[in-house]
Amino acid sequence: MGSEDGPRWLSAEEQGVWQAYLQATTLLEDHLDRQLQRDAGMPHIYYALLVHLARAPHHRMRMTRLAQNAKITRSRLSHAIARLERHGWVRREDCPSDKRGQNAILTAEGEEVLRRSAPGHVAAVRQAIFDRLGPEQVTQLGEIMRVLAEGLQPDGSDADLPWRR
Repeated sequence: MGSEDGPRWLSAEEQGVWQAYLQATTLLEDHLDRQLQRDAGMPHIYYALLVHLARAPHHRMRMTRLAQNAKITRSRLSHAIARLERHGWVRREDCPSDKRGQNAILTAEGEEVLRRSAPGHVAAVRQAIFDRLGPEQVTQLGEIMRVLAEGLQPDGSDADLPWRR
């Protein structure tokens, strides 16, 4: 945010950290996408959706909750789930308690593709992040990422967050 005197520009050190963050996150997402496309025929976001469903009770989750957990817009989720349905990895059904809502359910085929692709994905994550950091750096990275995530999710139902769009 700027003041009456103009914007509050980043210092040289802050600019260096910002550029390093942008490069690392862009390269990491590309690295994970390429690995999952090569090994499982899916982008990283689809894999993440399958993981969320695998961890959910009875492998099912309301679509609105899935969008919130994945930190994506409802329209992006709907498109992704449609693609996952075409592969037979997920199915949708109406929510019994709220006829306006839908649940996404991980199928047996989705569980199998997740089981087959998880070892390669974990190896890619480990190679890209955890094998490069010491234990203290891992702890620091976790703390930093939690602070950033919490700051970007303000309280209140009027907050403009992806899963509310």
